[in-house]
Amino acid sequence: LASVCHTCKIVIFGVSVFPMTNSHRRGVGPVSLGEVAAKAGVSISTVSRIVNGETRRASPETLARVQEAIKAVGYHPNQLGRALRNRESRLVAMLAANLDNPVMATIAASTEAALREAGYTMILCDTHDRPDLQDDYLNAMRSQVVQGYVMVATQPSPGLQDFVARGAPMVFVSRRSPYGDCAFVGPDNLAAGAAAADYLLDRGIAAPAVVFPSRGSSTTRERVKGFCDRAVAWGLAPGDIRQVEAPGISHLDIGYAAAAHFAAPHGWPRGAMCISDQVAYGVHRLARESGIHVPRDCELVGIDGNPINTWLAPWLTSVEIPHRDFGPRVVDLMVRLWGGEPPREHLMPHRMVVALEA
Repeated sequence: LASVCHTCKIVIFGVSVFPMTNSHRRGVGPVSLGEVAAKAGVSISTVSRIVNGETRRASPETLARVQEAIKAVGYHPNQLGRALRNRESRLVAMLAANLDNPVMATIAASTEAALREAGYTMILCDTHDRPDLQDDYLNAMRSQVVQGYVMVATQPSPGLQDFVARGAPMVFVSRRSPYGDCAFVGPDNLAAGAAAADYLLDRGIAAPAVVFPSRGSSTTRERVKGFCDRAVAWGLAPGDIRQVEAPGISHLDIGYAAAAHFAAPHGWPRGAMCISDQVAYGVHRLARESGIHVPRDCELVGIDGNPINTWLAPWLTSVEIPHRDFGPRVVDLMVRLWGGEPPREHLMPHRMVVALEA
């Protein structure tokens, strides 16, 4: 079941955590413990103990009668109410910066599957990369008594700082926590940037460019640094690396706007690293409008390895990150946090996927 709140853009994946009621069968209110007790011929307190897992005081005959009565009347315990009483639940919240980004959608799907296999239900919130909305969702999820938080590409915010300071179980994905050491799953962004530089420089491109958002996250900064440091190690002067940027949130728009810097007097470079595949899509669009053929005139290297590249962007070489494999690593770190272990990191591998189109 996937329940969607269109106003807040919250999605709850997994089985329903709300009680099944007779209204689903005959239009009346929820089945009560009293109805189960009457059907089984026992007290309400006996039914309550059995429903809550306290079966040692019940005889096998009583236990069987209660279980048969539960099935007969269609009673399902209110797991949310139980969670509120015990201050625990089987809910995990994921807050993602932009679900329009296919990378984040892939991470969400992978994590939901891993949590479901472990017996948990995931609540998914789209923060639209807004710190204020991120804090609103954090506070809303706290009221739902979620057991942990998966933070995908977070922004610094007062609420997040408070949650980290209080030691809330949090696994950060793609971007590290801005507030000290926390559990993290993501690529080695420095190494990914360096791999892109190796590819372009090995192709004989002497003055490569790097394209990125003006509002740089830790991911952006690390990928740019990895690229530039490796280029310098190859013998380039820092001034030989053209760094172009543009403001905004959408990486498509950022790539398109930043590529305008490739106009006169310097012209288009022979090769450029874009800090994401989506930035590369934006650069490619302006290249086509400007009569620049990719990759013949300008070779672009993205970072992500989006699966749609084979179908829609065969011109793009990309440093592939296995986002489909993030989920099990996220759940592993979360379970370790629940067990009292200190935060750890899972750095995901990468590989170069060369453009199909020459």
